[in-house]
Amino acid sequence: MQRGLMHAPPPVHFLRIMRGLVALALIGLACARDDGGGTDTRARDEGPLVVFNAGSLARPIRAALDSFSVREGVRFEQEQAGSLETARKVTELGRVPDVIALADYEIFPQLLVPEHASWYARFARNRMVLAYTGRSRYADVITPANWWQVVLRPGVETGHSDPDLDPAGYRSLLVMQLAERYYRQPGLAERLRRAIPPRNVRPKEIDLVALLETAELDYAFEYESVARGAALEFVPLPDSISLGDMSDSAFYETAAVRVVGRRPGDSLTIRGQPIVYALSIPRRAPHPRLAERFVLFLMSEDGRRVLRANHLDALDSAAVSGQDAPAGLSARRAPAAP
Repeated sequence: MQRGLMHAPPPVHFLRIMRGLVALALIGLACARDDGGGTDTRARDEGPLVVFNAGSLARPIRAALDSFSVREGVRFEQEQAGSLETARKVTELGRVPDVIALADYEIFPQLLVPEHASWYARFARNRMVLAYTGRSRYADVITPANWWQVVLRPGVETGHSDPDLDPAGYRSLLVMQLAERYYRQPGLAERLRRAIPPRNVRPKEIDLVALLETAELDYAFEYESVARGAALEFVPLPDSISLGDMSDSAFYETAAVRVVGRRPGDSLTIRGQPIVYALSIPRRAPHPRLAERFVLFLMSEDGRRVLRANHLDALDSAAVSGQDAPAGLSARRAPAAP
């Protein structure tokens, strides 16, 4: 009967050599993943760059991302919603982008700083208008002096965005309050508010553009940049009610609305003030180095040129609040948010 072959155990020195080789392999793998330029670092630098932005920033930010992508050779993902809804994606859903850009800078100190972001930079401004098309009822007679009378006429359909999701929504209500004071018409704000049924209130202001284009709405409270970008006609509201003039800040502050706050049942008081946009890189951004490069591009002369070409009034330099903003972001710093 033939016996099976017997294998002698490997010598001790051979086992030691093999253990050493395994250890070296593990060290090499760790080095490839460290912060000194390995695989994970390259992944953090290469993206994709994820940007959450306000609906009114969809077009200008997309144009800036396209330019940046060509320059850097990186992919990007863009997601837009009302600014309050965008902030709550971070605070309530735990979704963290690389860059977050909002239509109201006050949302940062109110909801995001210091837990989710350590700084924010104001970078653009806007103003409210009443947008319409050539098919809108009374389009041939509406003016900056009589727009509120036209909106109140029977059969006229007017809309605005949701105040609890989108700054354009609560700014629409602020405009109504300011119009009551400006035109000296007691009760006008409430009459204007009641003239807009719930079916004409949409999550964000860009949702109203399609309703204007299909004649489902005659008029909509919009940002000037959105109206221009969509080639809509619009009534330029007087400076005292448009929320677009820094010199009227004191008058704007006489109007206030309340919106949903940090948690269900909570509320925030929003006072009228000039419309200023802001952005930041969240604390737990997946690709912070890439995000920093994009923000610096956006604030550069080339970046401002792209924003302005898409009808957004970019500031000449950013005003930074908070701590640990990217070096070189701005030579001008605003007071830290309370």
